Amino acid sequence: MSEEILINSTPSETRVALVENGMLQEVWLERASQTGYIGNIYRGQVSRVLPGLQAAFIEIGLERTAFLHARDMVRQDPLAVGDSPPDEPQIQDLLRQDDEVTVQVIKDPLGSKGARLTTNISIPSRFLVLLPDSDVIGISARIEEEAERSRLKDLVRTLRSDADSHGYIVRTNAEGVNDFALSADMVYLGKVWQAIRDRSVTAEPASCVFEDLSLSLRALRDMMHEDVDRVRIDSTPAFEKITDFARRFVPDWLDRIEEYTAERPIFDLFGVEDEIENALKPTVPLKSGGYLVFDQTEAMTTIDVNTGGFVGYRNLEETIYKTNLEAAQAIGRQLRLRNLGGIIIIDYIDMNDEEHRRQLLSSFERALARDHAKTTLTEISTLGLIEMTRKRTTESLERRLCVPCPYCDGRGTIKSTETVCLEIFREIMRSSRQFEASKLMVVASSRVVERILDEQSATVAELEELIGKSIRFQREDQYAQDQYDVVLL
Repeated sequence: MSEEILINSTPSETRVALVENGMLQEVWLERASQTGYIGNIYRGQVSRVLPGLQAAFIEIGLERTAFLHARDMVRQDPLAVGDSPPDEPQIQDLLRQDDEVTVQVIKDPLGSKGARLTTNISIPSRFLVLLPDSDVIGISARIEEEAERSRLKDLVRTLRSDADSHGYIVRTNAEGVNDFALSADMVYLGKVWQAIRDRSVTAEPASCVFEDLSLSLRALRDMMHEDVDRVRIDSTPAFEKITDFARRFVPDWLDRIEEYTAERPIFDLFGVEDEIENALKPTVPLKSGGYLVFDQTEAMTTIDVNTGGFVGYRNLEETIYKTNLEAAQAIGRQLRLRNLGGIIIIDYIDMNDEEHRRQLLSSFERALARDHAKTTLTEISTLGLIEMTRKRTTESLERRLCVPCPYCDGRGTIKSTETVCLEIFREIMRSSRQFEASKLMVVASSRVVERILDEQSATVAELEELIGKSIRFQREDQYAQDQYDVVLL
């Protein structure tokens, strides 16, 4: 597996692309006007306690108050089985209005919802994640060799001083590293945590006491590993910051970091710009001739698999099976690229062969194996559906780059010209009966007026005779197709 990280940096925006074997897999962006908050730590103030929701609203200085659930105030053992502790605390026993509490953002504001918070502070570095006020030592599940897991746990336990009572999670990047690297991380994390504690004592309520690294530095911290061949940055200031960061924390990888100075834009490499554009489209073609259709809504995302023009195998069952297998790989990539999260329903083409269904599920699981986000999925239902969830911490690519259409308000459809014409006729009848006027004028879009004067001219004549008033029509190019006004003259 060959990987490359491309960083496109300007004063107003930073974009990071992860390319695997020449194909874009993930893309992140951070704008000066829309910075993310995940990982930031605040001195929050409780604005409301809601026992019915077992949660509290916390003021942290953002546009909307943030949300803190009671279960996010109890440190959970990362090695324990299950998502929630057996005995959840009661929010009214933990917080009262106007209390001050140190919290960390674990989910950015999404749509109309405020940020999601936790009091279980975690501070990541290159190889470790510090868990203050916890004595747990956890190992990333992606480190699979039992001997290496034991070595790392013993190493952290040995390096942890008597005065250091904190817990640690060993990250995937720590696989194979020596005690010097882990010790340096511990020292760094200890200094960061002490600084946070000092700031929290004097900080004003609803103020930030710790801000996570910028996107370009997070990319180096979180994404660099042995499979990454190189990191290319197209901005000299960003390149200098990244090399300085690498010199302090990962000096072994300095030779993999290079400044990109060619005239061709960096995101034109590997077709990254085109791939981003394609990821905003609902339809994804498959090489076989089939295609996928993505429909993202507030509640969930649905993905429909279609054979399209693919007719190429011995029988129908085999054709469907091959299409589904290809779709499974494409969906795994698209989930990462589009950063889709929450509930996802995939409508694979129905298959009768039980072995084909088993192999499809196995293939899809392998496609999700490299996803950094936590995913859970169910067995294929009798209807050929797979229900899954993917942890969502930030907005999807579409929501970051697009806004709802001002003409259809995000519905994806607008009323036809025929529908609007009939609505206008009904409004003319209603207005003529309610108000006195010698004539009426209809202001509408050019397409609607053209249809009325062309195809509906006879109807207009009948309507004028019925109401006893003349009707004039005026084109307004600024009107949307379903927008109109009936004016009394």
